[in-house]
Amino acid sequence: MTQIAFDKAKEQLSELIDRAANGEDFVIAKAGRPMVKVVAYNNQMPAQKPAKIGFLAGDIIVPDDFDIMGNDFIGELFEVDAV
Repeated sequence: MTQIAFDKAKEQLSELIDRAANGEDFVIAKAGRPMVKVVAYNNQMPAQKPAKIGFLAGDIIVPDDFDIMGNDFIGELFEVDAV
């Protein structure tokens, strides 16, 4: 991948934008240290679609007592004998 000095990138920004838009990826470096990778916007990964609410409707069954299931067991775990 091509590495371009920061100062040169400032001077040739328009040309570099055209190159990136045409599919050329490159790195801009400052003092020889890579700082940023430049790629065309349309080359980016597509955004993930948000999860749909209710996507498991009909595939699972939630019991009517779901909110109180296991209360006895949980209560026993937290009981402490009085001193």
